[in-house]
Amino acid sequence: MSTSAMSALQRLGGRRLFSSTAARPKHAQLPAALEERVSKALDGMRAAGTFKSERVIATPQRASIEVQGAARSVLNFCANNYLGLADHPQVVERASSYLHRWGNGLSSVRFICGTQTIHKQLEDQISAFYGGAARDTILYASCFDANAGVFESLLAEGDAIISDALNHASIIDGVRLCKAQRFRYANGDIHDLERQLQRANAAGCRVKMVATDGVFSMDGVIAPLKDVCDVAERYGALVLVDDAHATGFVGATGRGTGEYWGVADRVHVVNSTLGKALGGASGGYTTAHPLLVSLLRNTSRPYLFSNTLAPSVVGAAAAALDLVDNAATRTPLLERLWANAALFRARMADAGFVLAGKDHAIIPVMLGDARVAAQMADALLRRGVYVIGFSFPVVPRDRARIRVQLSAAHEPEHVNHAVDAFIEVGRELGVI
Repeated sequence: MSTSAMSALQRLGGRRLFSSTAARPKHAQLPAALEERVSKALDGMRAAGTFKSERVIATPQRASIEVQGAARSVLNFCANNYLGLADHPQVVERASSYLHRWGNGLSSVRFICGTQTIHKQLEDQISAFYGGAARDTILYASCFDANAGVFESLLAEGDAIISDALNHASIIDGVRLCKAQRFRYANGDIHDLERQLQRANAAGCRVKMVATDGVFSMDGVIAPLKDVCDVAERYGALVLVDDAHATGFVGATGRGTGEYWGVADRVHVVNSTLGKALGGASGGYTTAHPLLVSLLRNTSRPYLFSNTLAPSVVGAAAAALDLVDNAATRTPLLERLWANAALFRARMADAGFVLAGKDHAIIPVMLGDARVAAQMADALLRRGVYVIGFSFPVVPRDRARIRVQLSAAHEPEHVNHAVDAFIEVGRELGVI
């Protein structure tokens, strides 16, 4: 570039825009009050045993993985990889083919230039999975985004949202964004749900929506969805279910808690994820009446202001749905998953551990003390079993636990090894 051109670029209207001799700015400094507050909060977490450190995995997600710092491969019992599809050859191949055929990404939100034919095809595939013509589907970057965008769009001032007390944080955050009146009922308590619906009626609320997790993932408990639907219908309320920990593997054909309870046709809105049983990558969706989905496409802020799903993610999800929708591939996966869960639960109960949950692949081992949970997780890792201790604020105080998650990728010998390690560590720590 010539000297005159450089001079012109450096000046605009007499103002110098940059200078090669300008002093480099110093790094931005934290205000002392903020630094002190954050440091104190982190020190408190460490003292209480609730500070969370991330272990780094050096392999694809599967039953046996390598973790940085571990002396050997370890068995993974803490992933949401319920069907073992995260590294399934058909899922990986489809993701790769979509990447090469459709590119890495769209560099756009959906309504500008971010919708390819594959996005519409996946939405149609999900709608068909839930019953077809009576439903439409909208894709999000995550189920968290689906929950963040649904309430503000569908509910207005003068409406009511009645939410289970143990709903996922994304539902709680989504509810905070909407102007509807908020009512909360005790976890799974149908009588309290009815009381809150009565309160909503007394307040003159026009549209009422009951929101519940399909599965409460910290407890491994399936929501009493039939009872929820029965009560909601008596009061003319819609039902929304976050089925993230059920889609693909709960119910006879993996269609979630609605199928499990036989009320799929009575649930108005299903929010779920592509990032757990359905391939383990990312992405979420809302499936509902086409009228509601049309409104979400036009008003749901996480949808309108987030990039569209990457083609590789779309391809992986489509392949995972194909596997779940085909009885020949679905049946052996479900049989292996539930056999593993039954084996783990039976042997752990016989050994004297306190277990939460029922009829699910999430089996929490209840410990109470956060330090004990962290110590047990570390000791199990040394014995080749990768699990995580959960404590406050993820779960209530004094309700710390290790949440074990079974997968169709596990073999019986994996499960038996894990139980043997739990028994050994449990005796060392005085848990059993």
